[in-house]
Amino acid sequence: MTDNEDNGQGAYLLAVVPCLNEEKTIGSVVASIPREIEGIGRVEILVIDDGSTDATARLAREAGAEVVSHASNLGLGVAFRNAVGIAIAKGADIMVHIDGDGQFDPADIPTLIEPVVNNRADMVTASRFLQKDLVPTMPLVKRWGNSGVAFIVRLLSGKRFHDVSCGFRVFSRETLLRMNLFGSFTYTQESFLDLIFKGLTILEVPVKVRGVREFGKSRVASSIPRYAVRSLKIMLRAFVSYRPFRLFFWIAVSCLTIAFGFLGFLGMHYLETGAFSPHIWAGFVGGSFGFLGFSTLIIGILSDMLVRIRLNQETILYHLKRSGFEGQKNNAAK
Repeated sequence: MTDNEDNGQGAYLLAVVPCLNEEKTIGSVVASIPREIEGIGRVEILVIDDGSTDATARLAREAGAEVVSHASNLGLGVAFRNAVGIAIAKGADIMVHIDGDGQFDPADIPTLIEPVVNNRADMVTASRFLQKDLVPTMPLVKRWGNSGVAFIVRLLSGKRFHDVSCGFRVFSRETLLRMNLFGSFTYTQESFLDLIFKGLTILEVPVKVRGVREFGKSRVASSIPRYAVRSLKIMLRAFVSYRPFRLFFWIAVSCLTIAFGFLGFLGMHYLETGAFSPHIWAGFVGGSFGFLGFSTLIIGILSDMLVRIRLNQETILYHLKRSGFEGQKNNAAK
């Protein structure tokens, strides 16, 4: 339960809408966000204008939203990190993140925030693929792409989710304080890994979503190969940030297996003939892979030590954020 709820006022909800040239839909999206929700005492809407060159910012203000504009397009990941910082600075208890392209229905916000309000989840994400009768119509290549990314997240984290790329999500105050992301291209998959590795609870809620944008093209997934490569890079970086030893261990095992194979072959040849020639090359190859394997293992151990230092720093950062958040809350209450 949030502090606002403890005071009988209801929680403070900040609805964040990232936009890039969404003048045809931003007004209706902002206007459709519910202002009265059970368990919520205050609703504010923040539009992050990520370098739009059309009338997005003006129409968002006219619809009743506060607008923060970037001078140029910085990427969805940067827009999301800025939104998190603003939500913490404002003292929000819950942050809703919903795209401004009209593919999501703001009327589903009460359904998504309910598990967070009742402390059943730290993050709730809308899921397009959890319930078969709600799966949207979309190009097959995008459906495969979403499934592939979900599989990679499952492979890296050990947790199964059906939709890890959806931009309609709800975050608790604790999640906002603990989350530290670095990708500029997107935040969707990285946030899953970051929160899973920190032991926070993520819940998928099935909703009906428009599978294809009514206007324009997605700026993030406009090129499927580009999206796949950049998302994979962000996910691997997030994985290595928390589980480097696991990655380097298996690389080391692979190298050492190859090394023992070549050295074993050379040893058997020596036992049979009493000479290393003409396969002395196997010794050099095996020795090289052996050196690479042991070196990789040492790198993994050192990287694991650096992760422990990083986690200590994140704990300090979390307490600093929380202290500032509580101070802001106390000042607002006076």
